[in-house]
Amino acid sequence: MAFEKSVLVPLNADDTFALITEPDRLRRWQVITARVDLRAGGDYRWTIVPGHSAAGAFTEVEPGRRVVFTWGWEGSADLPPGASTVTITLEPADGGTLVRLAHEGLTGEQAASHGEGWNHYLGRLVTAAADGDAGADEWGVVAEPGPITSAEATLAVCQRVLRGLPEADYHRPTVCSEFDVTQLADHLIGSVTSLATAAGGSAGHGGSTLEDRVATAAQAMLEAWAARGVDGTVKLGPHEMPAGLTLGIGSIEFLVHAWDFAQVTGQQVTVPDALSQYVLDVAGQLITPEIRAGGSFADPVQAGPDAGLLDRLIAFTGRTPSSVH
Repeated sequence: MAFEKSVLVPLNADDTFALITEPDRLRRWQVITARVDLRAGGDYRWTIVPGHSAAGAFTEVEPGRRVVFTWGWEGSADLPPGASTVTITLEPADGGTLVRLAHEGLTGEQAASHGEGWNHYLGRLVTAAADGDAGADEWGVVAEPGPITSAEATLAVCQRVLRGLPEADYHRPTVCSEFDVTQLADHLIGSVTSLATAAGGSAGHGGSTLEDRVATAAQAMLEAWAARGVDGTVKLGPHEMPAGLTLGIGSIEFLVHAWDFAQVTGQQVTVPDALSQYVLDVAGQLITPEIRAGGSFADPVQAGPDAGLLDRLIAFTGRTPSSVH
């Protein structure tokens, strides 16, 4: 069976094509992370929501007109990567570009579930085209976070904040007194690269904006961990650590530094309680008195009586949350 859907996107064909194929544009409406080799025979991997990554290969690429790629889900026995085919055609139309999507090679049940997904994300495509960004994806909420899904969900939070930072603010000071915004992003990328190496992966480089640089590094890191899994132990620097706890460092870095970046421009960081609680629990295991004594974290701050879980996490890392003011 096939699912078919058409939407009118209020952009020209070239800009619309960029929105559906380029990682920095895809992050505005469909994915958390994306690796894309946009050529016939090139492969891709898109993390749509935490714990769910689609993968396949491009079979046809006509910039501004048409793209065809195989589709499936990592870890799926019913629809593995490459098991179905998505064809997207673009036609100039009054008011923008008509985008026609056909997803073939599905069972009836798969067509129904993927139809629900494509309806959701094509709606977000139109919103991103009109507004520049579709905002937080309500489908990305994780009820019971684990090491990988928490890292993916907190990365999504961090990327949204970084997208809200104009380049004029890249050298403004942050709440981390030793870092301005760019230096803090470099610190974050360094941590992400160390985590990629621990999982047997390599560093991801590229991007002109801070959001793109962090996202590119994080994509490579998370793909390495998805391939490795979180069983056993890994070596992080000179230390041997449980793999799942090691990846938890990524969740702390993404979420706490998202808060740091947000303070620069007065952005609000909204995080589901389950995710904040998970990261707070991991922080409680990792941020020991010895770690604080080494200078990585200040002493904890007393959170206010009405502090939420995110503020409690921020206070635990030695920062002063808004609930204290």
